[in-house]
Amino acid sequence: MRDDGILDDQRGPDAAVGRSDVSPSSERPPTTSAGDARPGRLRPSLTSLADLTRTRSGWLRNLPNPNGSADRPAAGGADRVGPPRRGRRAAVAVAAGVVCCLGVAALAQARDEPADAGRGAPLAADAELARRAAAEAASRSLDRAGGPTPTTSSPAGPSPSATASPSATVSPSAARKRAAPKRPADPAPVAGLTRAQMANAKVIVRTGRELGFPRRGLVIAVATAMQESNLYNVASGVLPESQEYPHEGIGWDHDSVGLFQQRASSGWGEVGQLMDPAFATRQFLAALAEIPGWEDLPLTVAAQSVQISAYPDLYAQHEWRAAEVVDAFLAAGM
Repeated sequence: MRDDGILDDQRGPDAAVGRSDVSPSSERPPTTSAGDARPGRLRPSLTSLADLTRTRSGWLRNLPNPNGSADRPAAGGADRVGPPRRGRRAAVAVAAGVVCCLGVAALAQARDEPADAGRGAPLAADAELARRAAAEAASRSLDRAGGPTPTTSSPAGPSPSATASPSATVSPSAARKRAAPKRPADPAPVAGLTRAQMANAKVIVRTGRELGFPRRGLVIAVATAMQESNLYNVASGVLPESQEYPHEGIGWDHDSVGLFQQRASSGWGEVGQLMDPAFATRQFLAALAEIPGWEDLPLTVAAQSVQISAYPDLYAQHEWRAAEVVDAFLAAGM
């Protein structure tokens, strides 16, 4: 303070050099506190919640008076005088609220960080599992697209299996039925014969064809059976054993049996064999094949040469009917 009673301005250009800056505490601003940072000094870092509390409380003590005037020292010369009691209570409440909010925020952040860190690994694992599952599903899928379509290099074109649709698949049983040759339908009875007689004539024609006999041999065989048994499989009344086999009538000409009335006692075969129309036909044709030039012989002569009958002239009367029956089966494709 100068002699004229005017205070020196220490911040002005005319400020005295080397002037002591010491002044009574009453001349210092009331806002100076231990918590405020002066120029050239760093504010200490907050290392704990207690430091934060002390800093906030110091700042609240430096707040201006709620009544509009700055705090001034008490008459007793104390350096630090707080605001009035009502203002002090409000400041304490505000400080407590700030401290609580900061503590809650810090606790929430500390709690969320490990939770988020723990969820990161399962989420990554789930994503990896989802990627593998998608890859495996694609490798197993039948509807995959993008691969080259196999083609055949055969010049004849695609195979039937490549062009057939799934709905055209044929079962093995149906394939066998389709591959099996169609059997010819039996012709209607001709020459005044019954169905039973036509069935026996069919056995004679079929057996002769299997043995490779021409039409002439088939006509001779059918005509001979017409004369001997009227084309019925006949058992013998003298030979009860013959009646144990399927038959269509009973004859009484000694032990003669079957379509050709062959006798077991003459060496044609066993009774059971002779009662089989197919076996009896084979026996007759085998004997006919042993006759020299049988194909050029009259039917009566050829049949008599095999049968050795007491009535050789009766075979010729059946020749035209036998020819009609044989032609009917040959026309049917047999």
